[in-house]
Amino acid sequence: MRDLSQIVKAYDVRGVVPDQWDADTARALGAAFAKVTGAEAIVVGRDMRPSSPGLSRAFAEGAASQGADVTEIGLASTDELYYASGSMDLPGAMFTASHNPAQYNGIKMCRAGASPIGQDTGLTQIRDLAGQGVPEFDGKPGTITQKDVLQGYADYLRGLVDLTGIRPLKVVVDAGNGMGGHTVPAVLDGLPLDVVPMYFELDGTFPNHEANPLDPKNLVDLQAKVRETGADLGLAFDGDADRCFVVDEKGDPVSPSAITALVAVRELEKHPGATIIHNLITSSAVPEIVREHGGTPVCTRVGHSFIKQEMAETDAVFGGEHSAHYYFRDFWRADTGMLAAMHVLAALGAQDGPLSRLVADYDRYVASGEINSQVADQAAATEKVRAAYAGQPGIVVDNMDGMTIGGDDWWFNLRASNTEPLLRLNVEAKDATTMAALRDAVLALIRG
Repeated sequence: MRDLSQIVKAYDVRGVVPDQWDADTARALGAAFAKVTGAEAIVVGRDMRPSSPGLSRAFAEGAASQGADVTEIGLASTDELYYASGSMDLPGAMFTASHNPAQYNGIKMCRAGASPIGQDTGLTQIRDLAGQGVPEFDGKPGTITQKDVLQGYADYLRGLVDLTGIRPLKVVVDAGNGMGGHTVPAVLDGLPLDVVPMYFELDGTFPNHEANPLDPKNLVDLQAKVRETGADLGLAFDGDADRCFVVDEKGDPVSPSAITALVAVRELEKHPGATIIHNLITSSAVPEIVREHGGTPVCTRVGHSFIKQEMAETDAVFGGEHSAHYYFRDFWRADTGMLAAMHVLAALGAQDGPLSRLVADYDRYVASGEINSQVADQAAATEKVRAAYAGQPGIVVDNMDGMTIGGDDWWFNLRASNTEPLLRLNVEAKDATTMAALRDAVLALIRG
C-alpha cells in the first residue's frame, strides 16, 4: 500500500519525478483510472517535459492492463487533450505540470466529454485504488494505438472564431518553450497574422524563463519584443498552453478580467441574455458589463471544478477567472487559452484602434493583483481583519470563498491556501490611491 496523498491534489496529480512518483506510480494510476471511469477506451496526451513520455506510456499500460483500449495523441496542449476527449467522447488524461519547474510532472484527468475529475468526482477513489498497486485482471488487455489530433483541434477552434476577414495584425507569441510552440502554428498559420514567435522550441527544462505568465518577470521578454517590433499585441502561454496572457501594443499587461469582459460581450452578441460565469476575485467590472449587455452574471468560488459545475447547472456560454483560465460551452465547458486569444484577435482585427483603447472600456477599476502573506495561523489573521471591518456602516461581508469585504467603491478578498501557510489577498478600488491605502491597511493587520 503506497500513500499518494502528497501528489494527488484537489484537481489533479502533481509532484517531483522521480522523488515523489515514477513510472510504477503512473502505471497504478492508469489502472485505477480505467477502473473508476469504467471506460472501455481512453485517450492520453503529454507535454514536452523529459519525464512525460515514460510516465504517459506507463499510465497507458496500466489502463490497458484493465481492458481499456488507449489512444495516445502524443505531444499536446491540455486543451488539445480536452478536444480529443470531447470529440471522441472518451475519458482523458493529460501528462503535464503546467507552469511548475522542470522536475515536476502531473496528470489532469477528465471523464468523457472533457468533464472534470476532481477530489469529489473520482480523484479520491483513483488515489486510493492506485495506492494498492495494479490489480489482477482476468479479461483481455486493451490495445495502445496512436492518433494525431492536432489538425482536428485547429480546425475545430477556427470554426468557432472566424479570423479570415480581420485586418492584418502583427502578434508576438511567447510559448515559453511549452506546448504553445506546438499548437500556435497549427491554429494561426494562413490567417491575416504576422506571427513573431518566441521560444517555440519544445523544451521541458524551460531554458529561457518559467512558463508561468502569471509572474510578471516571465512577461518581460514578450513586452520588450512587442515594443521592439511595433506589434499590435503579444500573447504568452503557460507550459501546457491552456492559459493565455495578453499584452497590448505598448507592452502593458491586459487584465484577465478585461479579457473576460471582452469575450463575454462577444459571446452575448451570439447568445443574447445568456449566463456568464466569473469567480469572486475577477473585477467588479465583469458582472457590470455582463448586465449592461443583457447577460446574467453568476459568481463562483475560485477553481476550475466550481466554474465547470456552475456552467453545467446554468448552461452558461462562457466563464473567466483572474488566473487567465477561460471556459467555453462550445468547447465542452473546458478551458482553452487559445480560443480566448482568438476572440481577442477577432475583436482587435474588426476595428481600427489599438488594443489599449479597445480594452479600456473593460478595465474600470484598479486592482492589487494577488498578494501572498506567510502566516502561522490563517484563521486568526482572517478574524483579525474581519473584526477591523465588519459591523461598520455600509460594509458587506461574504464568506463564499475565504472572506470578501466590500464598501461603496472598493472590496477585498482574503483566502487561505489549501497547501501552504499562506493568506492570499486581492484588493480592488475605484482609484489607485484608495486601492493602495486599503491594501496597505489590510496587509498591516495580516502581518502585524
